[in-house]
Amino acid sequence: MNASISSDNVAVRTVKLRKIYGTNVAVDDLDMELKKGEILGLLGPNGAGKTTTGGMITTRVLPTSGHAYVGGVDVVAHPAEAKLEIGVVPQSNTLDRSLNVIQNLYFHGRYFGIAKKQARSMASELLERFKLSDSATLPVAALSGGMAQRLMVARAIMHSPTVLVLDEPTSGLDPQSRLALWDILRELNRNGQSVLLTTHYMEEADELCDRIAIMDHGKLLAQGTSVELKRDLGGTSSLLMKVGGDPTFLVEKLTAELGADSMTKIISSDGGVKIVGHNVSQLISVAVSSAETLGLRIYDLSLVEPSLETVFINLTGKELRD
Repeated sequence: MNASISSDNVAVRTVKLRKIYGTNVAVDDLDMELKKGEILGLLGPNGAGKTTTGGMITTRVLPTSGHAYVGGVDVVAHPAEAKLEIGVVPQSNTLDRSLNVIQNLYFHGRYFGIAKKQARSMASELLERFKLSDSATLPVAALSGGMAQRLMVARAIMHSPTVLVLDEPTSGLDPQSRLALWDILRELNRNGQSVLLTTHYMEEADELCDRIAIMDHGKLLAQGTSVELKRDLGGTSSLLMKVGGDPTFLVEKLTAELGADSMTKIISSDGGVKIVGHNVSQLISVAVSSAETLGLRIYDLSLVEPSLETVFINLTGKELRD
């Protein structure tokens, strides 16, 4: 295979990517794509292979076999060239503690060949953008967790990478810092930044990601938008409608109207009717119309849809992982 490939609309592509540690297959023939300008969430339980996948994409881990391309560059054949395309925010704090805040940015820029004057200017601009200007001369040890994480994101994008890779970026942050980082990632993405995000937080993936890939035991189990995954893999949803009077006739009427759909269950429940099945949100108008036809007053209407967490558990199981 060629050392590079046409990137087209793809920022990152893995082809049969595989990593074996002894007898442990950490990543097993992974085929995955991050499209340009999107945020792709990579989810999986502990030991699923997420961090190893990120390590291979960012040149820190050498694949056993297969290929990974960033911006069309083969990361194994041309690691130095690939690194110019990648910004990395690791799970642990990797800021240089011998330098202050602005120096961490300045020397990162110099490392990537940015001229002195430009590096100073860019460092100041990034501190302003990430609301860290007042802390420019502080030692990094004096930063809070949220401030340190913002600085690591600023450092990661300073050399204008095509891809930003973040490994559990909000782990251990307080809610305010987490929301602030979400806003930063949204802004970067609006400006065209492609982002690969590994996370354990279902809400984070739901809120930020254009598409989600779920892996376990080194294999890709499913991928798609959050809506697609919930619809196709989340299981059943339920619609509960509470009415005044005896709901028996409503159950009979709905059963007659929807009886051809054997996958939908209609039962009496808590002074009303409960409809259980796939995509029952589409049945709301039918249920309401049937109740009104029977002269039943509707007191409450609630819909419980499958969550991304439900999809995750359905795919990866409930057992605890170390």
